[in-house]
Amino acid sequence: MNEDTIRLVTIGRILRRRWRLLAVLALVGALVGYGTSVLFPPRYTASASVLLPGQWEERELLTQVDVATSSTVVDRAAAALHWSGVSGTELRDQVSAKAADGNIIKISGTADTPERAQQLSDRMAQQFVTFAARIVGGSADSDAATGTEALRQKVAETNRRITDLADAADPGQSVESVQARTDLEKLRTSLEEAMTKLDEANPATNKAGMVVMGPAARPTGEAPPTRMQLIVGGALLFFLLAVIGHLVAARMNRRLRTEPEIAAALGSSLLGTVDVPGERRSHRPEGRGPRARIRRLLGVDTRWDIPTPQTSGDEAGTRIRYRRVCARLRDQLPAPRRLLVVVPDGDEIALRAAGQLVAEAKSDPLLRVVEVSVDRPTVPDRDTESGAVVVLSAGSWNAEELAGIAEACADGRHEVVGIVVAGTVLARETRSAGHSPDNATPALAVRGHATGGSA
Repeated sequence: MNEDTIRLVTIGRILRRRWRLLAVLALVGALVGYGTSVLFPPRYTASASVLLPGQWEERELLTQVDVATSSTVVDRAAAALHWSGVSGTELRDQVSAKAADGNIIKISGTADTPERAQQLSDRMAQQFVTFAARIVGGSADSDAATGTEALRQKVAETNRRITDLADAADPGQSVESVQARTDLEKLRTSLEEAMTKLDEANPATNKAGMVVMGPAARPTGEAPPTRMQLIVGGALLFFLLAVIGHLVAARMNRRLRTEPEIAAALGSSLLGTVDVPGERRSHRPEGRGPRARIRRLLGVDTRWDIPTPQTSGDEAGTRIRYRRVCARLRDQLPAPRRLLVVVPDGDEIALRAAGQLVAEAKSDPLLRVVEVSVDRPTVPDRDTESGAVVVLSAGSWNAEELAGIAEACADGRHEVVGIVVAGTVLARETRSAGHSPDNATPALAVRGHATGGSA
């Protein structure tokens, strides 16, 4: 796993080098969002407001919200709408309610047309008010009936007691007896008037007078997510998934990038690093066919995780690097001998560097370039060569692949005497053809093959 920190420059490199692929994936995401909007028809939502007069506590309002969306209210609304094929069970997922400021409950209904959404919210509000009033009124009637009957019994018992007291009073015409009977009659009259007023009182006045605050407004736009939101969301989702996929791939990349890691995988020492002038198509494979054309069209035929090459120095400085590598080779060899220059198959940068190294070495030491497949590496058996130099580019191969090349060299009885790491640089503007220097770089050496070939 690559432990490099993901920075903004990495994301910028992805956007710059994979913009064609990202654009195509965003387009695919937009088409997926459009297809989703076709499968799920647009929905419309309308809301009706119900006012609850008086003082209400928060928990009481929450109770009324639950009542507004209860199965009883929804079933009554479904029965009142008379929509064919639509039952209360189906409507429960299409209605909602919430408590707003000012003791107002907003009841919302969602349907496939604005007209149906308006009808659903209006019916729900009406059925909620009716059902709530029936609950409050029914409990009030029951409590009032029980209390009135008990009070009437008490009044009848009190009247009988008054009659008994009046009969037990002194039948004479004394002032005290007359006053006692008068007070008792007044008490009887008061009780009868109170019972009359109680009978005339309407228990329904205790009901909460909920009021529907007008019909619901007909919706003019679709309920989210709209078709445009699905299209934009699909494009954005696919774009982000593509970027995240690139970042995860870079995070999981096991290719070796540093010289110590490469030297440890091959089990040899580093001779040096050399520069190879970058070319426009140096990293592009020469594959043909529809698949290769599609890869070139999307820009996925080149690696995006390679840092932008730095500007190279002058040609003399570049050649000095190659000469120093050749000098280190001569210092490590006990006597002049022939060496194999092993290049992983498909590493164009390393192949160009190997050709330049052969040209600089001339015949001291004598070098022959062979390309070795990393899948099944095979190095020619030891013949006139008595060692191998591995030339490769950084960030192209993992430890297992390099270990396989080292084992192939050992199987061919070639000692890996050193490693050369090649990197691309941006070439400066070349001089005109009529002013080429005398010490211009010779042509690249002819390639050999894994099974052996002429130098």
